[in-house]
Amino acid sequence: MSLPLKDVRGLSRRMVGHFVKTVAPCGTLPGDAIHGDITIITRVCLELAVSMLDGSNITEKTGRLEDAAAQWAREGVPIGTIHHAIHEGFKIGFDLVVSTALAEQRSSGAANAEPVLSPSTTDYQSILDGAKLVVEMLDTMTTVVSVAYVRELRAVVSEHHTAVHTLTSALLGGHPTSTMARECGIDIADRYRVIALAIPSHPDESNPTLDAKVVARRKLRRVQAELAIRCEDTVLSLLSTDGGTLLIPAAHITEGALEELLGHLSRAGRVPITATMVTAATDTVPTAADQAHELLDIVARLGSAPGLYHFDDLALEYQLTRPGPGREHLGSLLDPLDKHPELLETLQVHIAHNLNRQHTAHLLHVHTNTVDYRLKRIGQLTGFDTTQASGLWHLRSALVAHTYRG
Repeated sequence: MSLPLKDVRGLSRRMVGHFVKTVAPCGTLPGDAIHGDITIITRVCLELAVSMLDGSNITEKTGRLEDAAAQWAREGVPIGTIHHAIHEGFKIGFDLVVSTALAEQRSSGAANAEPVLSPSTTDYQSILDGAKLVVEMLDTMTTVVSVAYVRELRAVVSEHHTAVHTLTSALLGGHPTSTMARECGIDIADRYRVIALAIPSHPDESNPTLDAKVVARRKLRRVQAELAIRCEDTVLSLLSTDGGTLLIPAAHITEGALEELLGHLSRAGRVPITATMVTAATDTVPTAADQAHELLDIVARLGSAPGLYHFDDLALEYQLTRPGPGREHLGSLLDPLDKHPELLETLQVHIAHNLNRQHTAHLLHVHTNTVDYRLKRIGQLTGFDTTQASGLWHLRSALVAHTYRG
C-alpha cells in the first residue's frame, strides 16, 4: 500500500494544489505559505502515512506534525480547516492506492491470459487490513492535531484569564491600569456596569453520592462559558462558585439587556442567580463594587426573590442599613417577635414577595388563613397594623434594620 505514496514530493505538490481549490481558507493564503509551510507539512503527513504502513519512524514524524499544528493554532488557523485538509489528502492517497492496486490486478490477469472476475478470500482480507490501517492513520493524525490545538488553546485561555484577573483586580483595587491594559490587550472603558453576583448552590451539590466541589466547579464553568458567549471580550470578571463581581463597559450593554443576560446565566448555571448593579466611572469602580455587594447583602438578608436589583430599587433599604441610632431604634421595633420565629419568618417572606398572601402561604406550606392570623398577631405585638400602608412601611423598615442587629 505504501508504494504509490513514496513519491512524497510530487504527491505533496498535487495535494496542496487540491487544497487550494477545495479547502476555501487555503485559497486565501499567500504563495510563500502555500509553497512553504503547507507543502512541508503535507510532506510530513505523507511520510507519516508511509511510516505507519511500513511500521517505522512514527514518533519523530508525529512530533513534527504536533509542532506544526501548535503553530497553526497560534496563528489562528481554524482546526476544522486542518481536519478538512487531512481528510481531503486521505481521499487522494486512498484513490491512488486503490487505482494502483486495480491496475496491477488487471495487468496480472492479462499476463496470465485469465481475467480476474471476483476477489478471493485473501483479497477481502487485504482490503479489510488496508481499511483498518487507513482508519488508524487518520485517527493518529487527527488526534495529534487536536491534542496540539487543545494544549495551545488552554495556554492562550490561561494567559488571557490571568490578564483579565489581574486587570479586574487592579480596577477594583483602584490601582493605575493604563500600562497593564496595554499589556493585556484590553481597552479600559470610561464607565462600567459594576455587578455583584450571588450564585446559589446547585441541588446536586447536596447529593451525597456526588462530589459537591466538582458539581460546583461545573456550574461555575457553565456560567463563565455563557458569559464569554454573550459578552465576548468586553466583560471583566472575578467569579467563584458562589458568586463574584462583573465589570461590563456601560456603553456595551443596556440595563434591559443586563436583565436578559442574567436570565441566560441562570439557565446556564441551572440555578436562580441574583445580581445587584451600580453604574460608575472607572475611577470610582472600587466604591461602586463595595456598594453593589452591600446591596447584594441586603437582598440576601431580606430573602428577596432572585433577579436583578438596581441601586434605585434598594436606595431606602441601603440608607436604613447605615450604622447609627436610627438603625438601632428601627431594629428594636421587631424585638417582640424574637420569641416568635414563625411570625418573623412570615413577615420576611410576605414582604419579600410583594405582600402576596397566596404566595406567602405556598412558600411557608401553610393555609392563607394562617398567614392572615400571623400578620394580625404581628400587628398586635409590634403595634403596627399590617393592613395599613403606614404600618407596612414601618415594618419593612424595621425588618431591614433588624437583620443588621447583632
